[in-house]
Amino acid sequence: METKWPLASLLLRWGLGVTMLSAVADRLGMWNKKVATWGNWDNFLEYTASVNAFAPKGIIPFLASSATVVEIVFGALLIIGYKTRAAALGTALLMLSFGLAMAYSFGIKSLFDYSVFVDCTAAFLLACSSAYRWSVAHLLKTNRTKK
Repeated sequence: METKWPLASLLLRWGLGVTMLSAVADRLGMWNKKVATWGNWDNFLEYTASVNAFAPKGIIPFLASSATVVEIVFGALLIIGYKTRAAALGTALLMLSFGLAMAYSFGIKSLFDYSVFVDCTAAFLLACSSAYRWSVAHLLKTNRTKK
């Protein structure tokens, strides 16, 4: 497994990062309407309110905006492979909180329909890695040791 882990961690990084950036693109209206889940910010705000049915209405724009910023940052960091452990741990915690909110608001089945546990577990697994070859961080570390 050790010989295959660099490729597996690369695919995990890219898979998680692209998943988050795709969701952001959807809520910002960047996906074709035929394939979009939300298609625009207003629809995403409604979805955020339904996922967080326990939260006061006044906090929904903050939750939606915060989730969007965090998904952009973590998604980009995972794709390029910089601060990977922190980004993976943050992603896992974000997915866990999203999953708990979904379970409370929609029931446990929704977690399986949207693979929230899979993303959360994949991110935790990635955070446990001891090294991230084929990443910006690895490249910077290699260049520093050559000097």
